[in-house]
Amino acid sequence: MARRRPEDIQVATYADHQVITQANPLRKALRRVDHAKTDDPVARAEQALAQLSAEFAGWMRVETDRLSAAYAALTRDGVSRDTQGEFFRAAHDIKGDAATFGYPAAAVAADSLCRIIEHAPALAEVPDELIANHVHAIQAIVREGAEPDKAELQRALNRRLRSVADDYLASVNRHRPEHLEAILSPSIVPAD
Repeated sequence: MARRRPEDIQVATYADHQVITQANPLRKALRRVDHAKTDDPVARAEQALAQLSAEFAGWMRVETDRLSAAYAALTRDGVSRDTQGEFFRAAHDIKGDAATFGYPAAAVAADSLCRIIEHAPALAEVPDELIANHVHAIQAIVREGAEPDKAELQRALNRRLRSVADDYLASVNRHRPEHLEAILSPSIVPAD
């Protein structure tokens, strides 16, 4: 380690203490740039997102059509590894994409549907109305849009869906404590 020259160290003496200040050796490592020329990756990302936002509604319709098709295949062909897998992936994709695309209420409904698919002992035994209500709620939320005047209705719908789903899952998993713990834990999807 290089020794400091005495002129690099300053000592200020006061009545009851001293303050020793040394030169900052990192100043030599810094490079000054003109702030007008700096690249702001966050601003660029926000600008790109704003340009794409006109397409979000279309993308969400594609996602809900995929969910509807997967649900139709599930009801038509029965529960199999393939039909259940595609149905879960469609719901999970909506859960992950909806908030980014401006449909946070659809993400909450899709999260509730994913929980049913994950934690029901047998998806074939889940009441069809419970699954259908989730699928129809997601479709309605996307169709009606994320308008502020519909937000309270969407929140109420999601609270009811989640409550009914949790009651059902708690009932059918009463003998499976490892699932009960996951069911009773709060959701990782932010409530809208």
